[in-house]
Amino acid sequence: PAMDKPKREAILDLSKYVNTRIRVKFMGGREVTGILKGYDQLLNLVLDDVEEVVELPKPHTRILGLAVLRGPTITIISPVDGFEEIANPFAAQE
Repeated sequence: PAMDKPKREAILDLSKYVNTRIRVKFMGGREVTGILKGYDQLLNLVLDDVEEVVELPKPHTRILGLAVLRGPTITIISPVDGFEEIANPFAAQE
C-alpha cells in the first residue's frame, strides 16, 4: 500500500505580512526590503518594490523592482515596521 506523505506545513505564517514591507536577509549577507506579494510552502517569496542594501564599495541602495526570492537561501524574514534593536539578553552582564 502506498504511504500517504504528510503535507508539509509552512513553519511561518506569512499571510499576515502580505502587502506589507518586509526585510529579508540571505546566506552570504545580502539584504533586501520589499512588499510581500506572495509565497509558497518552501518560503519562496515574491516581493515588489524591492530595494537591496549594498554595503560595498560604499553603502547605497539598489532598486530591483519585482523579484522572486528563493526560500532555501533566506536566513531572516522580519517586518520593517516595528523593527527595533533590543539589548542582547545573552550578553555577559557587567
